[in-house]
Amino acid sequence: MDKPTGSLTAAGVRPARLNFRWHVLIWLLIGGIINYMDRASLSIAAPGMIQELGLTRTQIGLLGSVFAWTYAVMQLPAGWVIDRFGAKRAYALAMIWWSVATWLTGVVGSLSGLVVMRALLAVGEAPCWPTSAKITAAWFPAKERGFATGVWDSSSKWGPAIAPAVLVALMVAFGWRSLFHVTGAFGIAFALLFLMLYRNPAQSKRLSQDEREYIEAGGGGHERSLADSSLRWRSLFTRRSVWGMILGYFCTIWLWNIFLVFLPLYLLDRFHISFAQLGVYAGIPWAGGALGEIAVGYLAKKMVDRQFASPIDAKRLLIACCAAGAAACAIALPFTHALNVTLALFTVGLAFIAAVIGSAWALAADIAPSSMVASVSAIQNFGGYFGGAFSPVVAGFIVDRTGSYALAFISGGAIAGCAALFYWFMARKPIVDDALA
Repeated sequence: MDKPTGSLTAAGVRPARLNFRWHVLIWLLIGGIINYMDRASLSIAAPGMIQELGLTRTQIGLLGSVFAWTYAVMQLPAGWVIDRFGAKRAYALAMIWWSVATWLTGVVGSLSGLVVMRALLAVGEAPCWPTSAKITAAWFPAKERGFATGVWDSSSKWGPAIAPAVLVALMVAFGWRSLFHVTGAFGIAFALLFLMLYRNPAQSKRLSQDEREYIEAGGGGHERSLADSSLRWRSLFTRRSVWGMILGYFCTIWLWNIFLVFLPLYLLDRFHISFAQLGVYAGIPWAGGALGEIAVGYLAKKMVDRQFASPIDAKRLLIACCAAGAAACAIALPFTHALNVTLALFTVGLAFIAAVIGSAWALAADIAPSSMVASVSAIQNFGGYFGGAFSPVVAGFIVDRTGSYALAFISGGAIAGCAALFYWFMARKPIVDDALA
């Protein structure tokens, strides 16, 4: 498209030398790591909780499902609040909330108390990812959002990758309750720093004029609110693309939740490794997931740079391929009998499923109008976690009844593979907002 003389295009202008927008990802990356360390603490603390509190694996799965159900339901108001009142306040206040809930988890001593704390944790964590998606849409041009999202969303894999080594050491030294006390206190401190120091692009004094114009030429640069939109929030549920994202994310999170809750227990139950070994082995697949997600996000950017596909189509194609890959790895897991092969399948499988998740969040920012990025992202996340909430308790029930993880992984892989169909055939067209066109 031709532009007036003196204007800039995302394709024709080199980014400003400072590239300050990439510094913003540090906030989102660290915040996401804290988020997932708090979330993953349950899987690390599970053996100690089973021993001290007499919980069953079905009850551990129930705690995972309570979190997921609450997290799913809270996505809808969270997305609206973020788009209405702004990303900065929503992110900081949400982190303080979930960090307090994490700390209190180390205090309670009954199943009912743990259920309440997991629900409160979910309420606080619900705004985190939609807020990150909205911040990314404001700070990055469309062609870079896949890579940028891959970087900050990789925190959901770095968290579980770091968690085993750090949290197992804490648990051995101070007991399972210390896991929740330390991560909760750290989250509160980080939230206060974010509240004091973060600025959006329009308010940032460190963003150069050249970089600002580059971002704006690519469709970013401004954090729009619902007040700027001509669309009604509820009209999003009439869009085919939105339903494709809801259903596709449901299939993705079904398998993701099985891995998140049961990967450490599977290694302990299947291979009878020591708890000290778990601190190393359980982190390896999540590191692979983080690297895989970043790599696929970078590949999406290169596909757009070389005009192989549009930003939307590049992400849809990669989602379809990675969903099929994740399904194959999960289905193969029960048929392996060597620890190193199992770790390899977990690592590759998590790299694929993580790439689907990162690409899905970036796709939401491309499909949604800028005033409703958090809302569309949150609706997608609602679909994923509302349906995926069933997977931990279903998997736990299967393991308790059959004494095997085989059916849980095979069914989880088959469901994850269906994500390719929903994203490819349904999530195709962006939503146009006439007021912002």
